[in-house]
Amino acid sequence: MNKEWSEQNKIMQALIGKRDTYEDGISALFKLRNDLTKTILSYKADLTREDFDAIPFINADGYHSKTIAYSLWHIFRIEDIVAHTLIKGDEQVFFAKGYKERIGSPIITTGNELVKQEIADFSEKLDLDELYSYIADVKESTERVIKELTFDDMKMKILQERRESLTALNVVSSDESAVWLIDYWCGKDIRGLIKMPFSRHWIMHIEACGRIKDKIKK
Repeated sequence: MNKEWSEQNKIMQALIGKRDTYEDGISALFKLRNDLTKTILSYKADLTREDFDAIPFINADGYHSKTIAYSLWHIFRIEDIVAHTLIKGDEQVFFAKGYKERIGSPIITTGNELVKQEIADFSEKLDLDELYSYIADVKESTERVIKELTFDDMKMKILQERRESLTALNVVSSDESAVWLIDYWCGKDIRGLIKMPFSRHWIMHIEACGRIKDKIKK
C-alpha cells in the first residue's frame, strides 16, 4: 500500500475512534480523500480514452485485473449505495441525477459480477466526462452525509429496513461474486463503513489503477 496514503488512513482511523479527536479524524478523512481525488483527476489529464479501457492484467488475481474506467465506476457506485441507501436512507445520486443514462452504463450495479473481457466491454460503453461528473457528485454528497454524523453515530448498525431497501433496488447483483456485499456492509457499524468503503477501498483500487497505468505507459 502507498506509504503516505496508508499512514494517513492509519492516523484517521485512530482519530475517529476517540470522542476527543473525532472531528480531527473526519478532517483527516477528507484530506485523504482529497489527496486520492488528485490522483483520480490526473488520469483524465494523462490518459487516452483507450488507456481507460485497457485491461493489461486480464488474467491476474487482484484489483489490478480490471480497467481504470471500471475501477472508478466501482469505487463510486459502492460509495453512493452505502452513503445514501444504507447510512442516510435517501435516494442515491445515481438515480436522483439520471446517471445511468448520462454515463451510458448497461448496468446499475457495483460491477462485481463482471469478469475479464466483460469488464473491458463495459468500460468502453461509459461516457468518461459523465463518469467524472458522477465521481464529483458522489464525493460531495457522501461528505455531506459524513459531516452530519456524530461520534455516537459511529456505533450504529445498519437498520433492517435499509437492508431491505438495498435488496429491492437490485444495485447489488445476485451473482455469488457480488451478493456477499450486502451481508458485509450490513454487518458493520458506521465507523466500519467509513474505514471501508469510504477510505481504504479507494486506496486499494487507486493503487491498482496506478499499476495499470504504469503497465500501459511502458
